[in-house]
Order: sequence, then structure tokens, then C-alpha cells
Amino acid sequence: MAEHDPLKLGARPLKLAELRRVYERPQSVAIDAEAVSAVTAAHTATARLAAADAPAYGINTGFGLLAQTRIPTAQRALLQRNIILSHSAGVGPLLDDAVVRLTMVLKLASLLQGFSGVSEELVRFLERLINAGLTPCVPSQGSVGASGDLAPLAHLSLSVLGLGEIRRHGEVLPAAEALAQEGLAPLTLGPKEGLALLNGTQVSTALALAGLFELETAFAAAVVSGALSVDALAGSDAPFDPRIQSVRGHGGQARVAQVYRELLEGSAIRESHRDCPRVQDPYSLRCQPQVMGACLDLISQQAVTLATEANAVTDNPLIFADTGEVLSGGNFHAEPVAFAADILALAAAEVGSIAERRVALLVDPKMSGLPPFLAQDSGVNSGFMLAQVTAAALVAENRMLCHPASVDSIPTSANQEDHVSMATHGARRLIGMTRNTLTVAAIEFLTAAQGVDFRSPLKTSPRLARAHEALRLKVPFAKSDRLLSLDIEAAIQTVRLPEVQSLARSLLPSYR
Repeated sequence: MAEHDPLKLGARPLKLAELRRVYERPQSVAIDAEAVSAVTAAHTATARLAAADAPAYGINTGFGLLAQTRIPTAQRALLQRNIILSHSAGVGPLLDDAVVRLTMVLKLASLLQGFSGVSEELVRFLERLINAGLTPCVPSQGSVGASGDLAPLAHLSLSVLGLGEIRRHGEVLPAAEALAQEGLAPLTLGPKEGLALLNGTQVSTALALAGLFELETAFAAAVVSGALSVDALAGSDAPFDPRIQSVRGHGGQARVAQVYRELLEGSAIRESHRDCPRVQDPYSLRCQPQVMGACLDLISQQAVTLATEANAVTDNPLIFADTGEVLSGGNFHAEPVAFAADILALAAAEVGSIAERRVALLVDPKMSGLPPFLAQDSGVNSGFMLAQVTAAALVAENRMLCHPASVDSIPTSANQEDHVSMATHGARRLIGMTRNTLTVAAIEFLTAAQGVDFRSPLKTSPRLARAHEALRLKVPFAKSDRLLSLDIEAAIQTVRLPEVQSLARSLLPSYR
């Protein structure tokens, strides 16, 4: 698909690379014609169920513990409106627009599979909402990740009624005003449409995908900074030998080791000490394939889970138009997402943890053979002393955030919903963790570049030199102390650049 082409929804499963693009920038979408047929068939079946005498959950009954309450025909449109109003109980800071945008695409893709019973009018409204760049304002707290992400999806769905607030071109407006500016009119919802909008794991999945994508960025940065540290510390490339990896057998380990070999190939620094008497480097240098490879395997496994969930139907009840049946189940329970988020949190913590240990080596003259704290005139200059402290603080914070959310079930809805996933909580905490990890990798990159410069006139490898040069365009060699937070921020920006990310991007699941 060309970069400017609309993302086709309803024709085939969405790919991770497509979802990453939706997360990174606004993306127009187009509904596949065959998907419209499936939507129409399910909507027709839902209308028949609504007109029948038999109880059909959420169509002619109340919700949750109120499922035994029959709703008169005249009040069924009000039922669908009321569930959105009553469930808009979210609190806290707003979700990032990128996460909301991804949520909207996931919700529309799910409805287009034709098991939710909604009308073509509703899916067309969502299509236009996305293509107009309108982003509903959605509070980040209030979902327990079961019975769907009810509160945040309700806030998103307020826009369908012309209620709540919408961000349009960076400005927050009343929803009715933002819709009117785009020529959109609020809808009156039909049978089950309010419930279909609210049921689903799209918010927790979007948050977990955002965490995955940000962790991939931090992971690639840490691979590059780790390789640069090997040269700055005059480390050996022998631990990256393919024979060592082959007898262990883990795919991630082998792939990561190969990238380290490629990054260090041609380093004059390495050649200068190939016959030195030091036999083994500290673990944070020589065990990089084992640690980063294990993290890569976890990232890749969870990417598969999240790609599956992104293409799942997680509504309830489900309408099967071919038989006219409505079946109640539990696809809204986000346990797969909760587990994926918890495992990604472990990987994020470990990537940052081993990177911080290399920073500690770099600033320690006993271990590095470099000036104390990488300061040219140490004593009057403290150099990168506090950069390592900041990295340690971020690693400690990530460790505290690693407690698994998935084991923290708490009963809700008068014990009707007595086991929940906490997926939204678990996925939401990933964003902060990945930012911490990226910052630690950036600090390592900053200190490793300083260390490599101390090895002059010997040079690092051509690949790593390109990354080093990208940093030096923003941050010169530190001859004396200066405002270090500015250098760290510039390093964070640098490790996100394509010239750095591309050095390890081949490892990442959303780029394969």
C-alpha cells in the first residue's frame, strides 16, 4: 500500500505495519464493499431479533445484572443512547490523540466484520469521523478491561450523539460544533448500536499496541547504544560469534548477535585491542545477545497476540446473520491483552536495566579505563555523573511499574462481572515505561559517544560512526560541564532518527 492510499478496512486482516502508521500519523480509511454487505446482513438480523418476543441481550433487554429487564419497543432507542451516557464515567488525563485514532480504526474494523448488528449509517459515520481528523476526547482511567473498555469507549461514542468534546485541527470543541464544521450530523442509534460501540477491547488493544511500537523504538535505540558502548569500553566482539548463538538455539539471540556483529564490523577501536590480555567483559557487554535476544522474543510473541486481537471481534452479544442467531459470550474479556502488556512491561524494564549497567561502566574509570565520569578535567567537572543517576532512577521506576496488572482482578457490576483483566491499566502504564527505557538508551548513547571520542584517533565502525555523527550534529563533545538535561533531550531526539533506528530496525516485528 502506498503511503498516501487509504487504509482499506473490512477486506483482510490489518497488519502491524499498517497499525503503526495509524498510530504515528493521521491515516485516511476506506470501507470495503463486501464488508458493507456483511454489516447490512447482520443489521437486518438484529432488526428481526428486536421485533421478536424472545429476549435478546442488549437489544430488547437491559445490561449486565439488568439483563432480565425487558425494554418496551418505544424505549429501545433511548436504551442505546442511555448506555453511552451512563457509561461515560471515565476520569483522569485524556488519552493521546494517537491512541484514540488507533482505537477508532480498530473499532471500525471490528464492526465491519458483520457480527455486531450495526447499520451502514453508523460505520459510515465512523469512517467520516476518522477521515476528517476528528478525535474524541477520551479520559484515560475507568476501564477494568472486561465487558469491554466500557468507560473510554463510551466517551469515544459520545461523538456519535453529538455530545462530549472533539479535538479538531488541534482545537478542543464541543462535539456538536466540530461535527457541524465537517458537515456531519449526530445519529439516532438503532437496536444494539450503543452496546456494540461500547463492547470491545479496542482501547486496551490500542494502548498495548502503542506500548509495543514505542518499545520497539527503545529496543532499536538500545541495540545501537549497546554496540557503541562495546567500542567505547574497548570490549570484545567475540561474544557475538554465531557459533555461540547456534548452540543455544534461541532465534532472538541469534538475530540480535548478528546485528551487533554488523554494527561493529570495521571498527578500528576493536582491531586495536584484539590481542589484549582481558579475557572476558562484564555481563552487560558480553551477554547482550542473550538478554536483548530474550526481550526480542517476548516482543515478537506479544506482537502476534496483539495483531490477532486487533483483528478480533470482541463485541457481545454476537449476531450470526447466516442463522439469525444471537449468542452471548465473553470475547470482551481482554485477558490476552493484559498478559501481552505485562510481558512487554518485563521486556521494557530489562532493556533499560542492562543499558543502565553499561552507563555505569562507562563513568567508572576502574572499569572503563576512561577519565572519571567521562569528564576531560574531572574534579572541577562532574561530567556524566548525574546522567548515570538519572538512568538508575528511571530503571528503578520501571521496576516498580512491572507488577503484573493481569493478576489484579477486582469484581464489578454487582458481581455479574466478577473476573476482569485490568488490561487497560496494564497497557496504559506501558507508555511511561517505554519512555523511561528510551531515555536510558539515549543516556547510554550520549555517554558511549563521549567514550568513543576519548578513543580518538581510533574510530568506531562505519555504521556506528553514522549514528555518532547524527548525535554530534546536535550535541558536541563535552569539553566541560554544561546543562546536561538539554544534551539528554537532544540524545532522545537523535535515537529516534531513521539513521539510528534503521541500524536495528530489521529486528522489529512491525517492520518485518
